[in-house]
Amino acid sequence: MTRHIEFKDTHREIHNFRLRLTLSLGFVLLLLLILLARFIYLQVIQQSHYQTLAENNRISIVPIAPSRGLILDRNGTTLAQNYSAYTLEITSSKVADLKSTIDELAKLIDIQPGDRKRFKRLLADNRNFESLPIRNRLTDEEVARFATQRYRFPGVEIKARLFREYPYHEQISHLLGYIGRINEKEIAQLEEDEMAANYRASNYIGKTGIEQSYENELHGKAGYQQVEVDAGGREVRVLSRTPPVSGSNLILTIDAKLQEVAEQAFGKYRGALVAIDPSNGEVLAFVSKPGYDPNLFIDGIDQQSWNELNNSPDVPLNNRALRGQYPPGSTIKPFMALAGLHYNKRTPGYTISDPGYFSLPGSRRRYRDWKKEGHGSVDLFKSIVVSCDTYYYGLATELGIDNIFSFFSEFGFGKKTGIDMEGEASGLMPSQEWKRKRYKQKWYAGDTVSVGIGQGYNLVTPLQLAYVTATLANDGIAYRPHLLKEVQSSHTNKKRALGTKMEFNLNLDPEHLALVKNAMVAVTQPGGTATMAGAGASYAFAGKTGTAQVVGIKQDEKYIESKVQERYRDHAWFIAFAPADQPKIALAVLVENGGHGGSIAAPIARKVLDYFLLGKMPQPLLTVDEAAGIEHD
Repeated sequence: MTRHIEFKDTHREIHNFRLRLTLSLGFVLLLLLILLARFIYLQVIQQSHYQTLAENNRISIVPIAPSRGLILDRNGTTLAQNYSAYTLEITSSKVADLKSTIDELAKLIDIQPGDRKRFKRLLADNRNFESLPIRNRLTDEEVARFATQRYRFPGVEIKARLFREYPYHEQISHLLGYIGRINEKEIAQLEEDEMAANYRASNYIGKTGIEQSYENELHGKAGYQQVEVDAGGREVRVLSRTPPVSGSNLILTIDAKLQEVAEQAFGKYRGALVAIDPSNGEVLAFVSKPGYDPNLFIDGIDQQSWNELNNSPDVPLNNRALRGQYPPGSTIKPFMALAGLHYNKRTPGYTISDPGYFSLPGSRRRYRDWKKEGHGSVDLFKSIVVSCDTYYYGLATELGIDNIFSFFSEFGFGKKTGIDMEGEASGLMPSQEWKRKRYKQKWYAGDTVSVGIGQGYNLVTPLQLAYVTATLANDGIAYRPHLLKEVQSSHTNKKRALGTKMEFNLNLDPEHLALVKNAMVAVTQPGGTATMAGAGASYAFAGKTGTAQVVGIKQDEKYIESKVQERYRDHAWFIAFAPADQPKIALAVLVENGGHGGSIAAPIARKVLDYFLLGKMPQPLLTVDEAAGIEHD
C-alpha cells in the first residue's frame, strides 16, 4: 500500500489570507467613511435643525389657566368665587398600567370608589393625553406623602388648581348656573370658533345660567410659560412666563338679600318669582323653587346625587322662572280691560249683570264664574277688583281673538323677553293662524271665551309675566329685562356700566292706565281678591290674583281643592307693583299647585315688597290646605 503525502501551498494560503484581510479592512473603512459622512451630515449640515429639536425636548411650553371672574350682586356680595387646592392628576397616555397605578396610588392617598368612577367617566369624555384628576382637594399631608414617592409614578403629578364655589348653594342656583368639565362637543365648538387655544389649560366651562351666558367675560385669557424639563419630563426651572389675564368680574342687578327673602317666603312650595325695576329693566330677584346645589356639578356629579335630582317629582333642575310655561289665569284681566278700552268695546261706566255664568249666543253651554252665585252688577273697575270671570268671557267674545292677539303681542305676550340668559321659553299667545298650523283646525268662539280669562291655549313664563307687569307699571314703556349691571376688569379694576335702552312705548291712553291701575290697587284693599295680602300695608301697591287650572273638571262638577291630589291642584298666580304711584318694583309670583292666588301667591309677593320697601323680614305663610277654605281667585 502506497501512502500519499500532501504538501501545503504556503504561498497561496498567505495570498488568500492577505486578500481577505484587505477586503475586510476595506469594508470596515467603507463603514467608517459612511459613519463619518453621516456624522458630518447630522452635526454640520443638519446642526441647526437638530439643535432646535433638542431644545424643544429640553423646553416645554406649558399653558397657564386664567383665574375665572367672580360673580357679585348689586351690593358687592359674592355669589360665585374661586379657591385654590391641590389635585392628583394622571395622564393616561404616559401610564403603562392604569389600574395597577391607581391601586398603588390608593395605598398613599385616599381614593374612594366614587373617585374611580368619576375618573373613568372623565377618561371617556376627554383625550388620553390630557391630565385628569383622580382626587381633588388633597390635604397637605397627602401632598407630602405623594412627593416622597413621586419617582414611582410616571405620568402622575400634583397640580394646584382653582376651584369654583357657590356659597349660596341652592339659593340663586338657577340664576347663576354652574361650570363643569369641558366635553368633546364643547371642544369641537371652541375649535370651530377659533377659541380652543384659550382653553388648553382650562378644564371647565360654563354650562348653564350666567356662567354659560357670560362665559367669554368670565373665562379670561390663557397665559404660557417656557419650562426646562429633565429626561423624565419633570420641571427643572421656568425660563420665561407670559401671565394669564383673569376673567372679568360680573356685577349683577340681583339683590342677594332680596333673593334670599323671596326664596324663604316660598317655604316648601314649588314655583317661581321674578322681580324687575320697571324704570330700567333690571332684574332684582330671580327665583325658581326648588333649586339644586351647583357645587355638585363642578367635579362631575356622583350617580346618587344625579339620580336624586333627575328623578325627583319636584324637578329641581327645571328653571321655572325662565322655561316654565303656565296658563296665566286671571292675571291677564288688567290687560284684557286695557284692550277693551283701547278698542272701544268697553267704557268705564259699562255694566253687566253677572248671574255666575256666561253663555255664547245660541249655545246652552255655561262658562262658569269662579263665584257660583255671581257678582251682581259689575263694571270694568269692579271686574278687576273681584276678578269677575263672566265680565271677561263677554269682553273676549266682543273683542275677538284677532284684536286680543294683536294687543297682547304688542305688550310682549307670546314672545321671548330677550333676557341675557340662554334657554328662555316664549310662552304662547294663540291666534287663528297658530291653531290652524298646530292642530289643522279652525278657531272656535269657545276658544276665545277661554282665552279671555287666561285659560285655554294661553301660556306664559313667570319672567314674561313680570316683564309685561313692569311695562304696565311704567305706563306702557318697556325696558328689556337684564341680569348684568356692570363688568369689572380684573386687572384694571375699572367698571363698565351697561346702558339701559327702552324697547318700545305703547302710547297707552293715560286715563285708561289710571283706571286699570286704581282697580289693581283696590284688589289689595278690603273687598278685593288680595285683601289678606294687602292688610296692614303702610304703602299702596297694585296687584292682581290669578288661578290657573291644571286639570279640567266637568261642567256640573264642583272643584273642592282639599279633595284633589296636591299635584293636580290649581296653580296660584299674583302680579304686583309698588309703590302704586311711583313703582320701583314689579313682580310675578307663581306657586305650582298652590290653589288660590290671593291666599298663597299674593302673601309671598307682600313679603318681598315689605323687605324691598321697608326692610321688613317675612313671616310664615299659610299652607295650601289652610288657604283652601278662603274663597277667592
